[in-house]
Amino acid sequence: MFVMALYNLKGGVGKTASCVNLAHLAASDGYRSLLWDLDPQGAASYYYKTHTRAKSGVKKLLEKEVSLDELIQLTDYEYLDVIPADKSSRKLDILLDEHKGSKKQIRQMLKQAQGNYDFIFIDCPPGFSVLADNIFEAADAVLMPTIPTTLSLRTYEIVKEYFEDKKLPLEKLMCFFTMVDSRKSLHAEVMETLYQDQRFFGTYIPYLSEVEKMGIYQAPVTAFAPSGRAAQSYAELWTEIKEGVLY
Repeated sequence: MFVMALYNLKGGVGKTASCVNLAHLAASDGYRSLLWDLDPQGAASYYYKTHTRAKSGVKKLLEKEVSLDELIQLTDYEYLDVIPADKSSRKLDILLDEHKGSKKQIRQMLKQAQGNYDFIFIDCPPGFSVLADNIFEAADAVLMPTIPTTLSLRTYEIVKEYFEDKKLPLEKLMCFFTMVDSRKSLHAEVMETLYQDQRFFGTYIPYLSEVEKMGIYQAPVTAFAPSGRAAQSYAELWTEIKEGVLY
């Protein structure tokens, strides 16, 4: 079971869209996949037409009142399940802190899925927090979508420094560019600079309206427009990620 966390310090970088499409591609490859929506906005849950049936499900999971299986819902796609976001996710930092702030609580929860899934994708909320520390500890890879702007250079360095300060293995941090506009010289310059750090996948996701239509179709772009450029870019990225983490 391989755990991938989609994370960025800031929002609006294509994190959820990437998580939704990569999970769908993994399932399409025949891997048993679970997407855990831990972003209180619940966009990943919306894209997969799921909503929580258990009130305060994550809180109850943390307090061992329910099992992970009880929170999992089927999607319209074979091999792909979702744990939808619920309101208690908004207070998960506080709840984790109340439980003595252990960094291994998310990992312990995910152990319940061992043997049932090949990949677990976590859609993370932005920011540094007790929850982020838990997710970083549980994840085998932290995938960081990055818009190639000057501010992203700073954000990337801050996240790297955070990993170093927390003594987290830096090899966990794997990055890729999203919302790329090839017509902008700034985007090209930032990408060239960050590629030198050898922590970014070569494939990037261009800025395309197809991705924005995910909200209209309530589906991954890889499902409703599989032959489009956006879907093909995600497919190429997924191939590169698989080669990077599995082989």
